[in-house]
Amino acid sequence: MLVIREVFTAKPGQASKLAKLFKRAFGAEPNTRIMTDMVGNYNTVVVEMQVKSLAEFEKQMEEMKSGKPDPKMDPDVAQELSKYTEMYVTGRREIYQIVE
Repeated sequence: MLVIREVFTAKPGQASKLAKLFKRAFGAEPNTRIMTDMVGNYNTVVVEMQVKSLAEFEKQMEEMKSGKPDPKMDPDVAQELSKYTEMYVTGRREIYQIVE
């Protein structure tokens, strides 16, 4: 099992908007949560998900990059999500293996 974190540094004034957008887009997904900073670097937004394997994560990324709309996502949210890159300065991906 893996934990994958997409960590964004939002532009000033955009962190809560970005977090709410991610919550609307991905919040209903099982094993996914949206977090914001309380201590540490300001304007940090994290999307954290659990997947069984890198293959599962790669499949999800390919589906997202395909441009096909996610049938589970509200079309208005999908349209708004297409502009999320305007809301952050930088980002990174962290992948952790869960020790069982």
